[in-house]
Amino acid sequence: MNNLEKSLLEKLTDLHKLPSGAFSLRKNGESEKMQSTKEIEIKKKADKQGIDIIVAPNVKGKSVHIPVIISVGGLTDLVYNDFYIGENADVLIVAGCGIHNATCKKSEHNGVHTFHLGKNSKVEYIERHIGEGDGEGEKVLNPITKIILEENSHMIMESTQLGGVSSTIRKTTAKVGKNAILSVKENILTTDKQWAKTDFKVELLGENSRAEIVSHSVARDNSVQEFKSNMIGKAECFGHVECDGMLLDNAVITSTPTVSALNNRSSLVHEASIGKISGEAMVKLMSLGLTEKEAEDVIIEGFLLG
Repeated sequence: MNNLEKSLLEKLTDLHKLPSGAFSLRKNGESEKMQSTKEIEIKKKADKQGIDIIVAPNVKGKSVHIPVIISVGGLTDLVYNDFYIGENADVLIVAGCGIHNATCKKSEHNGVHTFHLGKNSKVEYIERHIGEGDGEGEKVLNPITKIILEENSHMIMESTQLGGVSSTIRKTTAKVGKNAILSVKENILTTDKQWAKTDFKVELLGENSRAEIVSHSVARDNSVQEFKSNMIGKAECFGHVECDGMLLDNAVITSTPTVSALNNRSSLVHEASIGKISGEAMVKLMSLGLTEKEAEDVIIEGFLLG
């Protein structure tokens, strides 16, 4: 692995090298390295590109890293990864794709991740997307996430894309069972002529099921963003959707949150706001010695990552 690829890996995992536990590294359309442990098995699929990650019941405090690195142009990669989380397990999963494209050809990664959470299990899932490179070739990432939560399970999903990705279509579907909880936090930054589309569909199927989706996005320059969601209550449940967008320059954001109550015991709420940076906040930061650009960057970082 060269220095460029090591840098991408560190940004995706917060690690200078692959961890000693369970991991799978995919590089330029091929499986590069893979390691299982006695608690977490990772194996290649027999019928298509991708892996199965199997977490044994009652496993606590373990992690799985599954980064994808693309450092060439002209590549389109498609993988199917399935996660099977045993009952009473509690694990951290860190995934994401980094593309460095210095060519004039498009590089694209499409990942389909399906999570099956057993009863009483918990997963914290961190997904990061990064685009780099001075070439004119596009850097495209299209993640699809499918979530199935059994009774009393809990999934926390944090998805971050902070610039560099030419275009992305991000689709997430979830089926939430009895007493199960889904918590999603999404952070997106687009610049230049980039565009990003996010589409959530969450079905609250079980009694006392809960879901919360919080999306914070910033669009700069001439970029375009579209947020869509549909929270569907089919039982006694609670659902909350919040999408906040910040606009700069000539960018465009559209937001369409939808809630659908199909049971009279459903309680569903949605909030949407799109606005510009507060002039008062800019003046305050600039009075402390920051330039206008520096003040903008501080406000944006606090909005996305605060």
